[in-house]
Amino acid sequence: MRQKRDRRREDRARQEPEARSAEPRAPQPNASAVAGSRRPLVRRAGSLPDERVPVILEVAPGGDYALLDSGAGRKLEQYGPYRIVRPEGQAIWQPALPEREWTAADAIFTGDTDEEGLGRWRFPKAALGETWPMRHDGIDYLGRFTSFRHVGVFPEQASHWAHMEALICGAGRPVKVLNLFGYTGLASLVAARAGAEVTHVDASKKAVGWARENQQVARLSDRPIRWIVEDAVKFAEREERRGNRYDIVLLDPPAYGRGPRGEVWQLFEDLPALADTCRAILTPRPLAVVLTAYSIRASFFATHALMRDTFAGMGGRVESGELVIVEKSAGRKLSTSLFSRWVAK
Repeated sequence: MRQKRDRRREDRARQEPEARSAEPRAPQPNASAVAGSRRPLVRRAGSLPDERVPVILEVAPGGDYALLDSGAGRKLEQYGPYRIVRPEGQAIWQPALPEREWTAADAIFTGDTDEEGLGRWRFPKAALGETWPMRHDGIDYLGRFTSFRHVGVFPEQASHWAHMEALICGAGRPVKVLNLFGYTGLASLVAARAGAEVTHVDASKKAVGWARENQQVARLSDRPIRWIVEDAVKFAEREERRGNRYDIVLLDPPAYGRGPRGEVWQLFEDLPALADTCRAILTPRPLAVVLTAYSIRASFFATHALMRDTFAGMGGRVESGELVIVEKSAGRKLSTSLFSRWVAK
């Protein structure tokens, strides 16, 4: 039962700050719609992209973040100056550090056994403020204790951020990045610092406000970032109709969620249409489309096959696997999510 509750809590957490749903669209001739999809889909012609599987992208302990230990359904992490304990359903092994290391944490997310309730934070040493300064690769931002156990950053994404930054710096031309389900903006800040023009989309006004605050804290206010409070799917569809195009598209959708007007997002039903829209809004010389999937009961081979089909005829390569965090105490690797990314070259 703990895993089920944790998964639902995770889904609720990821539906709070992000856009969720798709807009109905009229059927087109000779196009068969996938069950549950709002966008009529046909299988793309052409050769499938090359593939590389499995790819395991690791984040090692660092000065600003570290997974100190894990086990018995929990994880002990270092976020800047604070040690934090949070639930972790996949940590089915036993902790390597003694219990005193865990009880000495600055903040502990106790959660709520009621599946419909929110969790809560406990501060064993002293009451802490809602926010605190954090840093990633020289970019300052704010951590925040939320009632959904998250703190404003998913450090396992650092591998994607570094890959994206290398693509932008190596392009030798202006690059436009679209960050859908952008949350608190770390990916957008990394892209902007690298020189890209960024459009950041999230359905949560609160999350976008937090992201704009992070831009100021990071001293990147002069960089071109458009902050959009909007349903991610509706925005992408409008960009297609407007003829706006992007070189890199980032996708970080939840397994389930609701949009600002009650729209429902179901990953398996709605992701194929959104992936197809993302292909449609790429520039003639695109660089990459990066998809990360959290809290789903699937193999990465499912998203891998989807991405290869979606980008058939475009060449390039689809790389798929898992994002993992390497534990400091015993070197174990904690899987956090699945990913698939299409890279032009």
